[in-house]
Amino acid sequence: MQKFTVHIGQAAPLRASNVDTDQIIPVRFLTRLTKAGYGQDLFADWRDDPGFVLNRPPYDRATILVAGTDFGTGSSREGAVYALADFGFRAIIAPRFGDIFTGNAHQNGLLPVVVPAPVVEHLWDLLDREPTSPVAVDLVAREVRADGVECRFDVPEAVRDRLLAGLDDIGTTLRHTGDIAAYEARRRPALPTTTRRTGRGAGDP
Repeated sequence: MQKFTVHIGQAAPLRASNVDTDQIIPVRFLTRLTKAGYGQDLFADWRDDPGFVLNRPPYDRATILVAGTDFGTGSSREGAVYALADFGFRAIIAPRFGDIFTGNAHQNGLLPVVVPAPVVEHLWDLLDREPTSPVAVDLVAREVRADGVECRFDVPEAVRDRLLAGLDDIGTTLRHTGDIAAYEARRRPALPTTTRRTGRGAGDP
């Protein structure tokens, strides 16, 4: 998983709230066996509209999405995160996220950033007025920065440590393979054993 420290990039203003996972990736596109390739179907039903924000430059190259409240609600489909990451997004900024979406995002290196609604409104206005104005998401300092914006955000310390190191749960576990092997070696003698019976005993056919 790619490390997340400080990301500075093009942001896209998605002026929509209650964006659920079926809007992010409609269920009919959940046919792949890998995480790759979902980006082409991100917001598929909305991208039929030429005026949709991600169809317009420079927003079509965005790596940060600025959305309204309750982003990623609805079903638990991890494909929503796959689609956003495969499109190229590294961070999503919104006032509130779906809980399961947040967990899925953390496991795949996508950072959900919770900021107050007025900060989102400011970023929307900034990006409408100056589309190429850079936005910084700094996980080291736990801060979002842009022209006229300097806002702290919270993230659980364990999640932050994993993202800074580029580790999901499996990667975190593999850092302790030596301890795991030592534990298994210690407990093996205490495990129950069976005696393999050879030959026939009384009552055997």
